Amino acid sequence: MVDFKGVKRSGASLVVLAVVAAIGLSGCATASKLNPFKDRNSDQGAVASQGQRISIVAFEQKLQPSKSLKGVGYYLPPAAPVANWPLASGPDTLVQNAAAAKDFKVAWSKSIGTPSKGPSEVLAQPVSDGQFIYTMDGEARVSAHDVATGNQVWSVDLNPHNKRDKTAFGGGLALDNGKLYVTSGFRFVEALDAATGAEIWKKVVDTQLHAAPTVNASYVFASDVDNQIFAFDRNTGEMVWTYQAIAEPARLLKSSAPVVSGDIVYAPFSSGELVALNAATGDPVWQQVLAQSSRTNALSEIRDISGRPVLYNGTVFAASHSGVFQAMDAKTGNPAWKVDTDSINSPWVAGDVVFLVSLQGELICVSRESGQVYWIKDLNVGFQKTKKGFFGMGREKKVGKIPLWAGPVLASDRLVMVNSLGEAVAFDPKTGDRQETIKLGGAGFIAPIAVGDKLFVVTDDAKLVAIR
Repeated sequence: MVDFKGVKRSGASLVVLAVVAAIGLSGCATASKLNPFKDRNSDQGAVASQGQRISIVAFEQKLQPSKSLKGVGYYLPPAAPVANWPLASGPDTLVQNAAAAKDFKVAWSKSIGTPSKGPSEVLAQPVSDGQFIYTMDGEARVSAHDVATGNQVWSVDLNPHNKRDKTAFGGGLALDNGKLYVTSGFRFVEALDAATGAEIWKKVVDTQLHAAPTVNASYVFASDVDNQIFAFDRNTGEMVWTYQAIAEPARLLKSSAPVVSGDIVYAPFSSGELVALNAATGDPVWQQVLAQSSRTNALSEIRDISGRPVLYNGTVFAASHSGVFQAMDAKTGNPAWKVDTDSINSPWVAGDVVFLVSLQGELICVSRESGQVYWIKDLNVGFQKTKKGFFGMGREKKVGKIPLWAGPVLASDRLVMVNSLGEAVAFDPKTGDRQETIKLGGAGFIAPIAVGDKLFVVTDDAKLVAIR
C-alpha cells in the first residue's frame, strides 16, 4: 500500500497520472512519502523525493552471495590522500580509499543557506579545490568556505527571483582552472570566479538543468529535466550541441552528472539510458538501457540512473532504480556482467571489488571482474517496521522510519555512509559490519566527499559538516 501523504498536484500529463494510479493499485509497493508532483511553476513532471524511501517489491529471486566466493579474500588499496574534489565524480584519478576522517569525529558544522523545506531542495554535492569547499543551498545560493575552518569566504545569491520559476530544484557545481561552474533548476548555467564569486559569464536556457555540470578542456556538460544533455563552450557559455534521450516524465529528485573521459562523455538519464557520446559533436557512440523487462510493480518502472556512473580501467559501472547494476566496456558498451539489484546511489570501486547500496538498504560487495557477490549486509537490521497493539493484540501499526542511505565512500579503510536519520556510519569493508556512528545534526541524502584529512557532508538542513 502507498501512503500519498504530502503528494502535490500540478499540470502533469495523463501519462504521469497513470503511473501514480498504477502505484496505488499495487499492493506490494510501499512508500513513506511519494511526491511525484512538484509545484505548478515547475516543468519536471513526476518526481519522487530523494528524502524518502521508496520500497518496491522484491525480485523474483532474492540476491544471494556466491557460494564459490565463500571464504575468498579480496584486495583493497591502502588509503591515499585526496588533494581536491573538483567534480561530482571526484578527481581525474579515481579515488578508491581516501586517507580522510581517521578519527571519525565531527570537526565543525556551518550553515550554507536555505534548507530543504517546502519547495526548496538541497541536492548539490559540494566540490573543492583543496583550499575552499563550495556549496549550493536549496535556493541557488552558492558559497565558498575555508576547508580547514569552515569559515565563509564569499557567498552569492544566483536565484533570478523571476515570476516564471518561483521554485526550482536540481543543478550543482564543478571546478576547473579557477572557475566554478554552476547549473540550476532556475534555468541557467553560469561561470564564477572561484576566488571571489564574481560572474564571468551566464547562459540562460529554456529548461531546468537537473544535474551537476561536468567539465573537460573545451566544454561544460549539463543535463535537464527533459533528458537532454547540452555542451557549452567553457570560455563563453555558448551552446555547442545538444543530445535528446528518451523523454521520461517519472524521475527522482536526485540526479547524476555526466562523466567525461578523453573524447567521450557518458550521460545517464531518467529513462534508464546510459549513452556514450562524442564529447566534441554529441554524436552517440553506444547506448545501454539499465531496466528490468520483467518487473511489473509501477515504482520499478521509474528507471532513473540517479547515481553517478563510475569509470575505471576501461569499464563503466552504473546502477538504476529499475533493478539493474551493470558493468560495461567503456569503448563498446558491451555488458561484462549484470547484478539484479536497484539503487539510487553511485557504485564505489576499490581494488578487486565494487560496493553498492541498494534501495532496500543492503550494502553489497561485488567482484569487479565477474560481478559475483562476495557478501550482502542489511543496513536496516534492528529497525522495526511494525508492532502489535497492547499485549500483542489488535492491529499492527508503523513505528519509526526505515532510513535511506547515501554513499558509500571508502576512507581510512572504512566504508562511510550517511542516512536520513542524520547519522554518518562507518562499516568494515571486508565484512559490512557496523563499526562507528556519529551524529550529523541533520538528515544526509548526499554522499560525502574527501578532501585532505576530512570528509565533507551537506545535510538536508543546509549544513556543511566536516568529519576529521
